[in-house]
Amino acid sequence: MRFPRGSQYEANVELTPLIDVVFLLLIFFMVSTTFIRETQLKINLPEASGELQEIEQNFIEVTIDRRGEYSINDRLLVNNSMRTLINALQTLIDERGPGQRLIITADAQATHQSVVRAMDAAGKVGLTRLSITTAQPDEDD
Repeated sequence: MRFPRGSQYEANVELTPLIDVVFLLLIFFMVSTTFIRETQLKINLPEASGELQEIEQNFIEVTIDRRGEYSINDRLLVNNSMRTLINALQTLIDERGPGQRLIITADAQATHQSVVRAMDAAGKVGLTRLSITTAQPDEDD
C-alpha cells in the first residue's frame, strides 16, 4: 500500500524581523549610552593676572627648563626619561606620604611634551592635586 507523501516545505528563516530587532537594539543602545570622558588628573590653573594663591608648605615641585630637563625640589634628575621621573616622584611620596600637591614650574620655552610627561608621571604615581605656576603679566602689555 502506498501512502501519499505530504508536501515538503523548505525550512527557511525570515531575516526581515531579525534585522528589525537588531536595528531597534542598536538604536536603543545608542540613545541610552553616555559618552563621558573623564580625565585622570584635575588641574588647578591659577590665573596669570589674578591674585596669588597661597600654597601649603607640604608640596612637591617639578621644574622644567627650556631644554626639557627636570628637577624635583631643586634636585636635578640624571636624565629626562619617564621611568626616572616616576621613580623620583615615588621616592618623595614614600618619604612624605600620600596626598601631596604637585606644582609644575615650566619655562615658557619648554616643550609641551615635557610638561605633559611630568603630568603623566604624576598621574602614574597617584598625584591628583596639581598646579601649574605662571608669572604675573607686565603692565606694559
